[in-house]
Amino acid sequence: MTKMTLKINGSDHTLEADPNMPLLWAIRDLVGLKGTKYGCGVAQCGACVVHLDGDAIRSCVTKVSRAEGKQVVTIEGLSKNNDHPAQLAWQQLDVPQYGYCHSGQIMSAAVLLREKADPTNQDIDDAMAGNICRCGTYLRIRKAIVLAAELQKKTVKQG
Repeated sequence: MTKMTLKINGSDHTLEADPNMPLLWAIRDLVGLKGTKYGCGVAQCGACVVHLDGDAIRSCVTKVSRAEGKQVVTIEGLSKNNDHPAQLAWQQLDVPQYGYCHSGQIMSAAVLLREKADPTNQDIDDAMAGNICRCGTYLRIRKAIVLAAELQKKTVKQG
């Protein structure tokens, strides 16, 4: 066990953990943030996506030691009031059926929207390819990303 400090959603968390522990389990079990989900454990489904220094990563296969000294953002820290454009779009379009995968979907979409303010269908396909939705709400996910891009543009114009 190693003592380490992780900065998650802007707050420092000092933990004792095996440096090889998946970041997912540190987030869920040691810090107590349950929004990041375990789906497959092999980086194939995207339910566990978080941001590490701004990049979308699969926390189920990322060693907790890799996050030390970096910024980790989970779905709980994406926005203060659940008002990130992707979160608003997901709510407005009632995207989830079951919903288990959607924190990872939103986290992946947030990186796409930060990198491309007006994503094409191909951009969306490329960014979301590794996120599986067992309910098959892919068309609503695409519509939500397009709406989120529009909401983001309005926010930028107003700000």
